[in-house]
Amino acid sequence: MSVKMSSRQVGDVTVVDAAGRITLGEGASVFRDVIRDLAAKGNKKILVNLADVSYIDSSGIGEMVSSFTTVTNHGGQLKLLSLTKRVKDLLQITKLYTVFEVFEDEASAVRSFA
Repeated sequence: MSVKMSSRQVGDVTVVDAAGRITLGEGASVFRDVIRDLAAKGNKKILVNLADVSYIDSSGIGEMVSSFTTVTNHGGQLKLLSLTKRVKDLLQITKLYTVFEVFEDEASAVRSFA
């Protein structure tokens, strides 16, 4: 199963709920397309909820970094919410935990964009 993504608005923050696996092929490309589409439409505050993401491979990590760069280059911010233990460990191993702002609860994550 690849990733399924849906977005919703919380104030001026776009919350993207991801579920499934962000892996080489369809999963990573869906992630990339959703984030790039939001950035192109002018969404500057993007919060990616990874609570239901079971697995991310190196290609998925690459797309997350690429998406972060795309949003930043559009003058926006991309932050992560509710990492599973596996995803959190992966970000720590790759030292990307220092790149992404990560939050445990949605309310404080949304407030951080203010």
